Amino acid sequence: MLCCGRALDSPCTLALLVGFQFAFVLYFSLGGFRSLVSVLVHSSEPEFDYSRPHDVYTNLSQLGSLLPSYPSGAEHQHRGCLLPSPLLVGPVSVHLSSPLSLEEIKEKNPLVTPGGHYRPPDCEPRHHTAIVVPYRNRQSHLRTLLYHLHPFLQRQQIHYAVYIVHQSGNSTFNRAKLLNVGVREALKEEDWGCIFLHDVDLLPENDHNIYTCHLKYPTHLSVAMDKFRYRLPYPQYFGGVSAVTPDQYLKMNGFPNQYWGWGGEDDDIAARVRLSGMKIVRPPVAVGHYKMIKHKGDQGNEQNPRRFDLLKHTRLNWKSDGLNSLTYELLSKTLEPLYTNLSVNIGEDPHPPAKKPPPLKNSSYLADDDNNKGTPERKSTQATKVEEGQLKTTNGSLDVAQKTAVNQEIV
Repeated sequence: MLCCGRALDSPCTLALLVGFQFAFVLYFSLGGFRSLVSVLVHSSEPEFDYSRPHDVYTNLSQLGSLLPSYPSGAEHQHRGCLLPSPLLVGPVSVHLSSPLSLEEIKEKNPLVTPGGHYRPPDCEPRHHTAIVVPYRNRQSHLRTLLYHLHPFLQRQQIHYAVYIVHQSGNSTFNRAKLLNVGVREALKEEDWGCIFLHDVDLLPENDHNIYTCHLKYPTHLSVAMDKFRYRLPYPQYFGGVSAVTPDQYLKMNGFPNQYWGWGGEDDDIAARVRLSGMKIVRPPVAVGHYKMIKHKGDQGNEQNPRRFDLLKHTRLNWKSDGLNSLTYELLSKTLEPLYTNLSVNIGEDPHPPAKKPPPLKNSSYLADDDNNKGTPERKSTQATKVEEGQLKTTNGSLDVAQKTAVNQEIV
């Protein structure tokens, strides 16, 4: 004890002890070894300040000034566009209310040509991307997307076009089949190097999320949606916005055609990516931010009750159900000022949802009065409402649990 006391009296020993204590506290306050390394060694994860977003039309005035001298065709040999584009600004503001009219949006995007095509006016683009959007009866959402997406993509200095695939008729909505149609029709028009599969209600929040494809693997871009608190809901998630090259799309036989109604098709194609020997790649979470336009469930796009059963058979069906079995009728193709409109007939749902019975008319035995509150009919109605409420509350967690189980079966 005496020796120990004398050792502690040494200034050098005390300094070492204090130093070790400081390092120990610093180690744990920084989250352990990994966090300590990330401080000492510069992390490759990008950082962005989303609290101070730029206007989505920032820097486009530079392109607008080139309009009078905008060259056409082979009259001018452009230099290659710089990578990354010098026009990028990072986080951009997203306006979800009161979208402008299509005429007003066109005025703000003078370099967009009929069909929703765009080429950089002052350099030769290195990337050529088709944006395919499955669509029906979402005019307000479409205007919001066009207002936001056109300037977003122009700053990236890529050659692109927007294809809206409109499902005609009143049959159940089939997002997957519409995407197959859009890919096929887009490739008929041009030799696109990249195809984006894009929901109409998702708006990107960071223009460093470049709309180009990975050369080897399909890319899932909407990795951080505000709907999911800017987190990936589960590892196999492939919904919202994704990108594939034509070769990748052919390799996994595109989307399935049998998913009528909401849900299941994005998990099916995620399984097809794995079954075809590929994997899903993603941008960093800090880059892949998206806002979703809030809306109620669409009539004709009710939840697909067969989705989990279909997912269980993906391993057996993916080679026979997809792009190679696609049938549809192209009703019209119109070059609108801001997009190419493809109106298509994709057939009817072979398992249409049962129609809801009409509401009962007012009857004496269902009257809402004090004498009727305890009748069996009244109690049954109340119990049904409680059960429906419970189902709605737990539906999301059930979906995730069932999807996890199904994905394990597929793998």
